Amino acid sequence: MKTLKELINLDEPGWELVSEWISEAENDVEILPRASARAERELLNAQVTTRSPMGAVIYETGGILIDHGWLRILGSGSEKLDRGLTSWNKGKTFENYGDQPSHFLIADDIIGGYFALNAGGIGTEIGKVYYLAQDTLAWECLDNSYSEFLYWAFTGDIHKFYKLFRWENWQNDIKTANGNQVFSFIPFLWTEEGKDIAKTTRALVPIEENYHLTLDFQKQLNGK
Repeated sequence: MKTLKELINLDEPGWELVSEWISEAENDVEILPRASARAERELLNAQVTTRSPMGAVIYETGGILIDHGWLRILGSGSEKLDRGLTSWNKGKTFENYGDQPSHFLIADDIIGGYFALNAGGIGTEIGKVYYLAQDTLAWECLDNSYSEFLYWAFTGDIHKFYKLFRWENWQNDIKTANGNQVFSFIPFLWTEEGKDIAKTTRALVPIEENYHLTLDFQKQLNGK
């Protein structure tokens, strides 16, 4: 395990690069404030240096909200997004700090979609970002690295990516949510009846509850 001093890179900080990407942003970006003790703890548990964009996001932010909170990128945790990157993954993608994860949950969205960096547990493309969508309940490779995913979140066509999942007045509806909540839909989006999101009933639920329910449904549909 590397020490905090070894992980904090003062000569080539990754945050300078991330800040450049943010300055090019086409989407709404909100950098959440960090608490230094929490940021240090999350960085130590992640064992990534601040020279990398992931280490920079963990150490310099409490998380990042994209498109008014529709997309949430995990950092070290903050009031609006009270989940640190490593603490959120513990018990989900690995059991104990220092274990090799099967994948690493890096971001999620307001409709219960999960973004993860693959370490071999969710697909064949190692080091690529995958998306677990509520309409398919399958991990889909986005063919992006973590850095490319970040840049896409800041500058990419978010509306096009989520075109089928945006209902009228969604901007107002998500204002009532915090980063520990997602919308649950009835009928479920993976059912035939749930294909038209405008005809579903929506309610905010804890993301912890949604995550485990999503995996349960995924196992049932895959017959595992």
